[in-house]
Amino acid sequence: MTTELIDCRNLESGSIIDVETRSRHYLIECLGGNSVRVSGHPEYCPTPVPAKLEGSLDQDGVFDYGHVERGRSLIFKLDDGASITTSKVVRMRIN
Repeated sequence: MTTELIDCRNLESGSIIDVETRSRHYLIECLGGNSVRVSGHPEYCPTPVPAKLEGSLDQDGVFDYGHVERGRSLIFKLDDGASITTSKVVRMRIN
């Protein structure tokens, strides 16, 4: 199902969000709340790694906690402390 806005906190554990940004393709497995496993960045998460989905950020710096939204950058924090901000989301769907 393709959508404009996804609240990861409301998805069942095991749900997969397929996210395409302007520069990468991420797979995010929801584990409950904002806990996820994410893959898709060649340096930080080439294979699934534990992370917290922080939310999305628009061009004006407005942050939306727990949401993945088309047209906004996605922010997640890896368990090793690295914070990743993606390029803008162009497509996403729940598998």
